[in-house]
Amino acid sequence: MEGDSVTVERVIPAPPEAIFRLLADASQHPRIDGSGTVKEAKQPPQALTLGSTFGMSMRQGVPYSVLNEVVEYEENRRIAWRPKAAMGFLSRIGPEGRVWRYELEPVGEGTRVRETWDISKDRAKGLLRRGRLPERTRASMEKTLERIEQLVT
Repeated sequence: MEGDSVTVERVIPAPPEAIFRLLADASQHPRIDGSGTVKEAKQPPQALTLGSTFGMSMRQGVPYSVLNEVVEYEENRRIAWRPKAAMGFLSRIGPEGRVWRYELEPVGEGTRVRETWDISKDRAKGLLRRGRLPERTRASMEKTLERIEQLVT
């Protein structure tokens, strides 16, 4: 883990617009999630934009739900969301400080996609940095980028 974040990147042979369309469609997030925890989008907007909120049904051992808010948005270049609220067993500790960010950079015949899990503002970051969670998160993120490539190429 580098500081308070985990970052992975991959050059995908597709234009940034195609990748961004996929990322900005919350209904597709279960298809791209490499961790297997994202199960279903709950009434997502047509396309995410700055300030959009979208719910997700999740499962990590037990089922739970989160409400996310898009906190960074630059069309075809960057999108990031932060859980705004958690329901179920996470409601007491909540994941509200975490940010999931995707940055897209055109390179040659494709796009460098950088995914970052940023816990710098998470009140549980001390706990999250311990043990194997950062390594498991990195492995899941690498699988996510593989799935994105499969879906856009």
